Amino acid sequence: MQNIEDIKKTINENLAVMLYFSAPTCNVCHALKPKLVGAIEDNFKEFKIVSIDTSIEQETAAYFSVFAIPTVLMFLDGKEFLRKSRHMSVDEIIREIKRPYEIMNS
Repeated sequence: MQNIEDIKKTINENLAVMLYFSAPTCNVCHALKPKLVGAIEDNFKEFKIVSIDTSIEQETAAYFSVFAIPTVLMFLDGKEFLRKSRHMSVDEIIREIKRPYEIMNS
């Protein structure tokens, strides 16, 4: 369990961060997470992944304006770059962050 300040510190101290919001009762969340985490790890060396259980950390979800699950927030260089909720594909997420990520690392 992370508090908001810890998450903000992680975002500011790492080049690329993914926040994955889910809940134990969300079957889509459980199916998507291993595929998404695997794709991130396969395609990007420097990517910090933080999982947030919205059933426990409701204040954190509200702080980041997350009202549906699953929700993925991608931060590049401390700034929110991508936000996807509910219906998303792993390939779509990888495509959208690949070029900006590569530019930042060149």
